[in-house]
Amino acid sequence: MKKLLMATTAAALTASAAYAESHASEAKIGIILGFTGPIESITPAMADAAELAISEVNDSGKFLDGVTLAPSRADSTCIDAAAATAAAERLVSEGVAGIMGADCSGVTGAILSNVAVPNGIPMVSPSATSPALSTAEDNGLFFRTAPSDARQGAVIAEILAEKGITEVAVTYTNNDYGKGLADAFASAFDGTVTLSAPHDDGKADYSAEIGALASAGGQALMVFGYTDQGGKGIIQASYDTGAFDTYVMADGMFGSNLFSELSDALEGSYGTVPWATGAGAEAFETITAAAGVDPTSSFTRESYDGAALMALAMMKGGAATSEAIAANLLDVANAPGEPILPGELAKALEILADGGEIDYVGASGVELIGPGEAAGTYRHYTITDGAAETVEFK
Repeated sequence: MKKLLMATTAAALTASAAYAESHASEAKIGIILGFTGPIESITPAMADAAELAISEVNDSGKFLDGVTLAPSRADSTCIDAAAATAAAERLVSEGVAGIMGADCSGVTGAILSNVAVPNGIPMVSPSATSPALSTAEDNGLFFRTAPSDARQGAVIAEILAEKGITEVAVTYTNNDYGKGLADAFASAFDGTVTLSAPHDDGKADYSAEIGALASAGGQALMVFGYTDQGGKGIIQASYDTGAFDTYVMADGMFGSNLFSELSDALEGSYGTVPWATGAGAEAFETITAAAGVDPTSSFTRESYDGAALMALAMMKGGAATSEAIAANLLDVANAPGEPILPGELAKALEILADGGEIDYVGASGVELIGPGEAAGTYRHYTITDGAAETVEFK
């Protein structure tokens, strides 16, 4: 009888330990961004913003009975699909429940088709904007918090019309992002594109590309490239030869380093980047200031929102799993429900724990439409004395 009692007690203790372990475990979220490559100056702030959301969830002590979220970083390179795929495969081998990323459209598509879909891992990209991703075969696993370039192309065309610009040359980075945006812009622009030509990243000399664009002419040069490589080289080469005076830049070119280093060349030029205003944006500035994260860098809002959405979807699904993220992300992102701003994740977790509904507004004014697409707004800015100044939001 004593042996039976001891065995029963041991079994109960073992079961209790197993229960405690399952309810005080760690769940990983992958953060895959181009920490090297053509946007390496902006990705650290993006990762910091995503990890800020994860820390906020953990600090609340209200996530899934003690489950701790742990970020795991990996380098997409932005441009090397094979390297990005290998990096994502490493994250999957670590057991991530979801991936916040990737960043650039080409590597995002490669990870989606080669890694995420085969392994059932949901992705939330803060910055992959190619229109082609809207129709990618994703099995309901792909979401993005930045709007598609189908919209950005139309916004840029609208700005040019307002400025009376009717003739432009276009150069775009030679990948899915650049080609998709160039096509979207050309479809929306009610004017003449004198030449639309790709450029490759990583070249030391862009004089040949600028020579062709200058020969074609135009009132401005549209630069749909990356802030740390090809786009920067294009503008430098143009400035050195006096080919163009005005540059119109898309989101991949938004970077404080670029604006300050090429301040003379860019004075009076302008561009667009996904951005937000209102209570959510103000709340984000407050929490990032306290945490030492730069809120003025591009795609930081979208990165915070991406990580927050995954955590909230897990909470709604009652499990720190890929399945819970995929099944519940759209529900927590959209109405109906209590609006949730940055810094209010603990409040959101409480509501979900009680069986309530939330409408995550976040830092970027999240509203996911269609197959997990962000509606989004754009900041129209101009460069003055080496810095971006807001003109308006569209």
